[in-house]
Amino acid sequence: MEHVNSYYAASANRHEPWPQLTGDIRCDVCVVGGGYTGLSTALFLTEAGFDVVLLEAGRIGFGASGRNGGQMVNSYSRDIDVIEARYGHDTARMLGSMMFEGGDIIRDRIEQYGIRCDYRPGGIFAALNRRQLHELEHQKANWERYGHRQLEWLDEPRIREEVGSGRYVGGLLDHWSGHIHPLNLALGEAEAIRQGGGRIFEQSAVTHIQYGDPAVAVTAGGRVSARFMVLAGNAYLGNLEPRLSARAMPCGTQIVTTEPLGEERARELIRSLYCVEDCNYLLDYYRITGDFRLLYGGGVVYGARDPDDIDRLVLPKLLKTFPGLEGVKIDYRWTGNFLLTLSRLPQFGRLEPNVYYMHGYSGHGVTCTHLAGRLLSEVLKGQAERFDAFARLPHLPFFGGRRFQVPFTAMGAVYYSLRDKLGV
Repeated sequence: MEHVNSYYAASANRHEPWPQLTGDIRCDVCVVGGGYTGLSTALFLTEAGFDVVLLEAGRIGFGASGRNGGQMVNSYSRDIDVIEARYGHDTARMLGSMMFEGGDIIRDRIEQYGIRCDYRPGGIFAALNRRQLHELEHQKANWERYGHRQLEWLDEPRIREEVGSGRYVGGLLDHWSGHIHPLNLALGEAEAIRQGGGRIFEQSAVTHIQYGDPAVAVTAGGRVSARFMVLAGNAYLGNLEPRLSARAMPCGTQIVTTEPLGEERARELIRSLYCVEDCNYLLDYYRITGDFRLLYGGGVVYGARDPDDIDRLVLPKLLKTFPGLEGVKIDYRWTGNFLLTLSRLPQFGRLEPNVYYMHGYSGHGVTCTHLAGRLLSEVLKGQAERFDAFARLPHLPFFGGRRFQVPFTAMGAVYYSLRDKLGV
């Protein structure tokens, strides 16, 4: 499997490919999945002196990690007040202490390994109505309770200075957010693993796992026997492990990228080149790329089906936000899958005493995946407290089981989309 025909694939840094697995090998840790979860895990463990093998079914960054909107959004898909109400103060305190850590890890990786991925700081949450503005006020207070002070309130005049659109009534600027070229970040992290002695194999889909000590990952060309195994395939794990696929649902999102606009015109759209996402349930997100294109995404396809016409789904949203771009040429369009959980919180845990999994970031994966890798490395070094704070969260099945999870979830989305349109 090769990378999809996206802007990211077309502008990826030059790199040497990784080989396909042939033969039988042994290692300390076998990581299944070459996206951010697997890369972060493998890099932390390689740095800690573990002998690590990473298996990727396609190319590094083939899935969501090489296709997403590139926005480094802090926290989780459920905010800390919801976590506290559902799971109690102690759980909220533990998860809250980690909710800004993933972005720090990414910035540290970029600096430490010299990764060229067009990093730019700053991200705006843009409110379309007064209800959303009130929710942002609540979010700001929640984040400040947990020590995040790099937040700036944007009233209506201020957000119109930053975003050249008349849609928004205000917003919240997170100076400790930002955006990156996601595929180049993934490729840079993979190269760091290689430099540290980790072994990476592409085009090496795992077809079967033999649980035991050691755990064995079987591919078409070979086998990896490991003291520990980490399943990090997320929305692209397929049915390799039914115990995981029954409790999370792949969903598709669509992105388009315009022709180069030039810096002057790009700054008319987003003056300071921050990334932006609105506050709708089915939100739109956009940013200016390193070569001054507008990258715009939005919409959800439940069940991860590829839509027939991406332009039809995304362009009306883009032009509603920026009417002045009527007639702009779209150079790239693609879709990618993320993994949704019923709670909208990530699912971490153990399938066997020596087999771990981390997935289900529900649209907030760029930063949380990097946190996940650090937590798993802590577990294998004997410190499981932070990992277990996530592992203790209930991993609930979708209503109706796998057969009806798509229609039931889509019905819920219709309800919330109506709320967005009515502003209630």
